Amino acid sequence: MKTLKVPEATVTRLSIYSRFLERLDRNGVITVSSGEIAEGVGVSPAQVRKDLAYFGEFGTRGVGYNVKDLMKYTLKILGLDQNWSLAIVGAGNLGFALTTYHGFNVRGFYISAVFDNDPAKVGQKIGRLEILSMASFPSVAQNENIRIGIIAVPVRSAQEVADIMIDNGVLAILNFAPVPLSVPEHIETRNVDMSVKLEILTFNLGFRAAQSL
Repeated sequence: MKTLKVPEATVTRLSIYSRFLERLDRNGVITVSSGEIAEGVGVSPAQVRKDLAYFGEFGTRGVGYNVKDLMKYTLKILGLDQNWSLAIVGAGNLGFALTTYHGFNVRGFYISAVFDNDPAKVGQKIGRLEILSMASFPSVAQNENIRIGIIAVPVRSAQEVADIMIDNGVLAILNFAPVPLSVPEHIETRNVDMSVKLEILTFNLGFRAAQSL
């Protein structure tokens, strides 16, 4: 890697490139150009080349990229050349949807456990997984080598859950509770507030409508 300062937008696009390359590979495509990648994912060829250049030299001028090789490189760069064990805390509607989402498995993420503190839910099953009490989080996190946690609990419980995760070896948190978390600097966190995303959509719709007047 040429630099440790890689823009997050580049990492996001790299994930999109990786999925596109996987589709090409499944369809038996051997080589692909930056222009074809760009057209397939909706960016410019120059952007594709710039993004890949952060991580090294790929492809051959006039020939393009070997699909299978570039796919493997992107997976390795994204850390997807290994499997990741995840824990979900919160077995409500969102937790249920996340636990049963099969797209995680395709990319090497495996839901190893789902937790909740509601006695009415503990012991029930979501698919193959039994809902566990948070009291068992420390032992399960150690046994399953859980390094990524997903928070799908109400706002009032989010920080407490984050603290428990961090105290038991979790290094990255995907937070669906609409509240910022206070975490040590070495902990990777990403907040997913779906209301904010919807508000961005409504802003853009209103802005376009205003421009057309």
